[in-house]
Amino acid sequence: MSIILLQTDTTVGFLSQNSEKLFEIKSRQQIKPFLKFYKTFQSLKLDLRVPNSQKNLIRRSKKTTFIVKNQAFRVSSLHLNSQVIRNFIWQYSTSANASGKKFNRSFCEDKSDITIEDKKKLSEKKSSIILKLNEKKIRRLR
Repeated sequence: MSIILLQTDTTVGFLSQNSEKLFEIKSRQQIKPFLKFYKTFQSLKLDLRVPNSQKNLIRRSKKTTFIVKNQAFRVSSLHLNSQVIRNFIWQYSTSANASGKKFNRSFCEDKSDITIEDKKKLSEKKSSIILKLNEKKIRRLR
């Protein structure tokens, strides 16, 4: 599985279905899992059960990461017209940097197999909001 470097809706990120390669690149502890990046709400529903009371919030959210039953995920349609991304229903996602460090383009390009970039270039932006959900409560973590 390839490591893809691209601009997500929030910041520059690595995408891959190989979590082991991502752990290696980030030098990250394996007890801290990656979030799953789904391309549609329908694909999320095939993989994970979300509380009925929160489905509307998830479907309509922008730039938000959710945690349900210790599984972190985002639903975001990337507006890049790339066949590489269209082929996957979900991928693991993480920010494109060494763990705890800022974005460094040369580091990221060395570690990725594929770089997808549009005319706006790659740039570090504000991180997503993180909400922890259950049937009755919503708790903002970031």
